[in-house]
Amino acid sequence: MVQEGWLGAQPKGLREQGGHRGRLRHVGRRGSPGGRSPLHHPSHCTAVPVHQLHPGPLAGRPEEERTRLLQGTGISEAVDKDLVNIHLEYSSIILPFMECHPDIFDPKLHTLELYKELVAFVMAYSFQEPLEEADEDEKGPNPPMMVPVADILNHVANHNANLEYAPKCLQMVTTQPISKGQEIFNTYGQMANWQLLHMYGFAEPYPGNTNDTADIQMVTVRKAALQRAKSEAEQQLVSQQWDFLCQLEMVGEEGAFVLGWDEVLTEEELSMTLKVLCMSEEEFQEYKEQDGWEDDTEEENSILSNEALSRLKHPCKKLLYDSVLLTLESYRSDLKAEQDLLNNEEAYKRLSRREQQALHVRYGQKKILHQLLELIQ
Repeated sequence: MVQEGWLGAQPKGLREQGGHRGRLRHVGRRGSPGGRSPLHHPSHCTAVPVHQLHPGPLAGRPEEERTRLLQGTGISEAVDKDLVNIHLEYSSIILPFMECHPDIFDPKLHTLELYKELVAFVMAYSFQEPLEEADEDEKGPNPPMMVPVADILNHVANHNANLEYAPKCLQMVTTQPISKGQEIFNTYGQMANWQLLHMYGFAEPYPGNTNDTADIQMVTVRKAALQRAKSEAEQQLVSQQWDFLCQLEMVGEEGAFVLGWDEVLTEEELSMTLKVLCMSEEEFQEYKEQDGWEDDTEEENSILSNEALSRLKHPCKKLLYDSVLLTLESYRSDLKAEQDLLNNEEAYKRLSRREQQALHVRYGQKKILHQLLELIQ
C-alpha cells in the first residue's frame, strides 16, 4: 500500500503517463500502448504534509523537517504552494458551502485540518479516467473515482500490470508474465522520485526508477549567465535575452529544465535558452529581427540526448556546466555523503522511513546531475 505523501491532492487535473514535458514543469503525454486507455491517479496535487496525518516527534516543526530532508529537490516549494491552494479552496468553496447547510455541517468539526486529511486520503488512492486527446482542450478533467482492490497494488517503474478502462468494466491487465507468488505491480504513470514522494510518500531506490528526473531551475541558468558577464553591458544583454525568451514562452520565473537519465525532457526550451544566452549582441539583434525564427530545422527535429549534449558548442556547454554546479549547491549535502550513507547498512537502518525516502530522491537527482557534468566537462 502506498503511504500518503508529503501532500495530498486537490481534485483537479490529470496525471498523464508521461515524463515532465513543457516549459513550466508540467507532466506531459506520451500516450498509452496499443491505443488502450489506462486510468491514472490525479495530478496537480496540493500538499498535506505526512505529519498532519500521522503525528510524530517532528509534527510541531514540519517546515524545518522538509527543509532538512528535501532542500534542493523542489518538493518543499511544491508543498508550500499546495498548502496555500488547499487553504484557498477550503475558504472559498468548502466553508461557504458548509455555511449554506448548517443542518449538515459544523465548521468547528469539519475544519481545514480535516479537509486536508480527506483530500490526502482520497487523492492517494483515487483514479481518474483520462480524456481523449481531442477533448483535452475543450473539457475539464474527469472527476476522481475510488477503485477498491485496484488501489492496493504498489507502483514500480518496471511494472508488470496496469489498470485499463473498458466500456463496462475496469481491467487490471498484465504487461509481462507473472510467476506464482510474484508481486503484481501497477504503474501510477512515468513518475520521477520527487513526484512519488510528493504524492504517495515513497521513492524507488537507485537505480530502480528509470523515469527519475532532475531539474535545473530556469532562473538558475539566468544566474549562471549573469555571473559570467564581465561588464554592466554584458549583464544588460543577458537581461534582454532573458526577456526575449520569456516573450517566446521558452522560460519563466518558476519553470524548470527537466533532465532524464538518457535525454533532456524539455529539449526545445533548454536548447533555445542556451543558444540565446550565449549569443553576442550582434547575433542577438539579428536573431530578434527574425523573431527567433531561422533555419533551425535540424536542431528542432533532434532529441537533446546525452550524446547530443556532449556535442554542444563550448559556450553552451560552459553555461550548462555552471548551471548544474549552482543546482548542486542548493542541496545540503553532496553526492559522496549520500553514497556513503547508502553504503553503510547500519547507518541507513537507523534513519527514519521519511529520511530514507528523502535520501533516495536526493541521490537519484544528484546522480543525474553528476552524469550531465561528466558529459559536458
